Amino acid sequence: MSRPSSSVRRGAGRAAPPVKNMSKSPSTKAARSNGAARRRVESRTGAEKKTAPSGPHIEHAATLPGSRGKYVYCIIEAPLPLKFGPIGIGADPSDVHTVHFRNLAAVVSDAPLEVLDSTRAHVLAHERVNETVMREHTVIPMSFGTIFKTREDIVELLRSAAEAFGDVLDKMQNKLEFGLKILRDRQQAIREVEVDDEDISRLKQEISGQKGATYFARMQYGRLVDAALESRSERYVAQILDELRDVSVASRINKPIGDTMIMNAAFLISRDRESAFDARVKSIASRFDTLTFKYTGPWPPYNFVNIRLKLERA
Repeated sequence: MSRPSSSVRRGAGRAAPPVKNMSKSPSTKAARSNGAARRRVESRTGAEKKTAPSGPHIEHAATLPGSRGKYVYCIIEAPLPLKFGPIGIGADPSDVHTVHFRNLAAVVSDAPLEVLDSTRAHVLAHERVNETVMREHTVIPMSFGTIFKTREDIVELLRSAAEAFGDVLDKMQNKLEFGLKILRDRQQAIREVEVDDEDISRLKQEISGQKGATYFARMQYGRLVDAALESRSERYVAQILDELRDVSVASRINKPIGDTMIMNAAFLISRDRESAFDARVKSIASRFDTLTFKYTGPWPPYNFVNIRLKLERA
């Protein structure tokens, strides 16, 4: 299976199962008529602007502009040196390779030793490397912009945090992250609650029958509608999370973005359960005609790795 094309993400990446933007929009129907529906790969935040991935945070000292350092993409378990080719950050993609301490390896490339702007090109390069490495390895993705002065600094990081890295790698072994954002058509949802809720329906009729509805009546109507929409969204989210529980290892609910999003979640999935999770999401989406499902992945486990490390030099 080939990786789906995307206006946001391009380049090397892991092959993805063949499902994914399960929106009921006309554009999605047209895409299906031209071939199998594919997973839509989009910005992790759902916004147009690409945001920098987060991961273990490393504090280290800055140095003079123009110096060269080592950019760290992720940590893996690998006893032997590895090379991943010229896929790293830079106008001319830098060669990506590993730096080792015992069985731990940092995946790195050369980069200017300076604060790296989170441009779209830089962020995509960071994620491209992580996705290439995760095809064959369990990864601990590092925060965007993690740069060390020397190879020896990276070896010291691996040595000083070997126990923490090893523990996380054990827990994340053969696990992937998938994102699921669910959006609603607000106006359609309002029309539904106006029909289903007797109090809202009655109040709307009263307002419609008055030439100049009072400010109080309109405020009351707005409060009732907002409460009904929130209650309905909470029921949808609870039901969907419950149905995905047995095909996922863990989930994390992030804050929804904008007025139309009702769920913004990340799921940790075992590699051998990827097809089952994929099929379950597709099945759920087919039953919710008024909701748009945006399902992305696979990703490194950005939302499930929480390590804060500090490299202190003697």
